Amino acid sequence: MAGGGALSALPALLLLLVAAGALGKPTARQERVRAGAAQHEDLPGFQYDHEAFLGKEEARSFDQLSPEESRERLGTTTGVSCSEPAQPLPVGSEEQMPLRQEAQPKKNKASKIVDRIDDDKDGYITTEELKTWIKRVQKRYIYENVAKVWKDYDLNKDDKIAWEEYKQATYGYYLENPEEFQDATDQHSFKKMLPRDERRFKAADLDGDLAATREEFTAFLHPEEFEHMKNIVVLETLEDIDKNEDGFVDQDEYIADMFANEEGGPEPDWVITEREQFADFRDLNKDGKMDKDEIQHWILPQDYDHALAEARHLVYESDVDKDQKLTKEEILDNWNMFVGSQATNYGEDLTRNHDEL
Repeated sequence: MAGGGALSALPALLLLLVAAGALGKPTARQERVRAGAAQHEDLPGFQYDHEAFLGKEEARSFDQLSPEESRERLGTTTGVSCSEPAQPLPVGSEEQMPLRQEAQPKKNKASKIVDRIDDDKDGYITTEELKTWIKRVQKRYIYENVAKVWKDYDLNKDDKIAWEEYKQATYGYYLENPEEFQDATDQHSFKKMLPRDERRFKAADLDGDLAATREEFTAFLHPEEFEHMKNIVVLETLEDIDKNEDGFVDQDEYIADMFANEEGGPEPDWVITEREQFADFRDLNKDGKMDKDEIQHWILPQDYDHALAEARHLVYESDVDKDQKLTKEEILDNWNMFVGSQATNYGEDLTRNHDEL
């Protein structure tokens, strides 16, 4: 399938962890950051657009609505909405958790996503306003994700997560019961992931006290969002793709991370295009492989703003009169690009309040 490959699964290992009541699991490499149209190719239909516009969890909740309900929540008045902060949620105190779940509903307040994007209230949604909204949604998703797991790891409730606390919650059962992990693949994976997690934790731990504040733990779980973690993102990507362990990613390794030609037939056109992309744009020094600098240019390009690119894409696809801004009507006429519904259901059933955005 097109898109960044994931770290090898550890099914038997994780089943044992669940059976033992373990609180966590090793931090698998984050979904690879990829620039340009390739991101859209990774997900079916408008799923990428939905997740960028709403956030992953809220996109799943919209997928459970009827088309009429989704369209209504996007741009028409609803009777109940949850209170909403005026800026991205910070990583806050214990009382802020679980954040959205504890927000009290406000009755008789309009809940219009489109109206909240229109910062200057001129009746138009500009590319800049969409970009600001998308970045805000992404930050909120990240901080809410951290809040959800914080209590599981802060075992002594000192509002920090020490490396030893994280290691015990995630690897404790394995370390105490190694005899239960006889499978060589599981043992290898666990032995690989523990030092990898420790290396990432120490990189996120800016003051070096081996106890992560909420911001440091956010950097640990979402390193792609932090400048000082970029080297870790690049190194982990290299380790995942570099199967011959020569310290580089050659073209075949690059393709193998996206496509497994299990049937042995001819490669599809998109794979041929990716080979051309590798030769023309990934392998900058034309030595037939990518080094760390070239990998960083690929996954974390300095000159590429993902939120801006998505905002431009949404405007381009919905701007009927081509004035480079959107009216509410243009958005609602193309509503299924912005939000999902049961008719385009890619998500699982969630019970959270659909008015939270």
